[in-house]
Amino acid sequence: MPHYVLTLACPDRPGIVNAVTGHLLRYEGNILEAQQYNDRETDRFFMRTVFALAPESLAQVRAAFDTLARAFRMEWSLRDRGEPRRVMLLASRFDHCLADVLYRWRIGELPMAITAVVANHPRETYRHLDFDGIPFHHLPVEKGRKHEQEAALAALIDSTGTELVVLARYMQVLSAELARTLAGRCINIHHSFLPGFKGARPYHQAHARGVKLIGATAHFVTADLDEGPIIEQDTQRVSHHDTPDDLIRIGRDIERRVLAQALRYWLDDRILLNGHRTVVFAV
Repeated sequence: MPHYVLTLACPDRPGIVNAVTGHLLRYEGNILEAQQYNDRETDRFFMRTVFALAPESLAQVRAAFDTLARAFRMEWSLRDRGEPRRVMLLASRFDHCLADVLYRWRIGELPMAITAVVANHPRETYRHLDFDGIPFHHLPVEKGRKHEQEAALAALIDSTGTELVVLARYMQVLSAELARTLAGRCINIHHSFLPGFKGARPYHQAHARGVKLIGATAHFVTADLDEGPIIEQDTQRVSHHDTPDDLIRIGRDIERRVLAQALRYWLDDRILLNGHRTVVFAV
């Protein structure tokens, strides 16, 4: 039988788990995975459930669950895990994250439908990458015309039915308007250090300060630059032996794996927004 994934968030109260599992049982749904979390600070409840169900029962389950969800004031989603999510990849000159995502997609590690690769650099910049079967769009950012470029990007996102936009080291700041439009469905990968170094040549700044730990952060994009809800992070120790070039090399590796993990979580409906934070039901 097909597998479906149900995610929900709502004010916490007794009986939520019983209501959800009882509802699925009523239609002979077989629960395969169940994860839940109660945030005591906000008094909100989060749940992710994977279940098998005869496809002819899905419409009934969905319609009846809508009534249940209203009673518990739930924000919820019910999706067929067999249907690939539609993802758009945005890139600039640095293409290590783009190349890594494409490789993981081609070997089946990231099951998704890539709607397009969009870049502010021409196709020749990525001549060594295999875009076979993937539409490529060059949308340059010209001085004084960024609004037009973003309008074209927004139109492309709508026309392709894109569900998630991934900034695979796309070195352009999205406008507040576009960030709001893509709220909860745009992931960015950002180099992060302890302490943090902003602006140009961050790895050189880190080397000059003698950092001992570098890392990267995948987060949802918001109008506040690099302040969106965090999805995934990783770090690696470095030492005085490491040059700025060493830090760049190490940083690229961290960025690749952090972005891939965040994307993997999103594709499998493991991320739920909790205000300025996220609940991530990791494997």
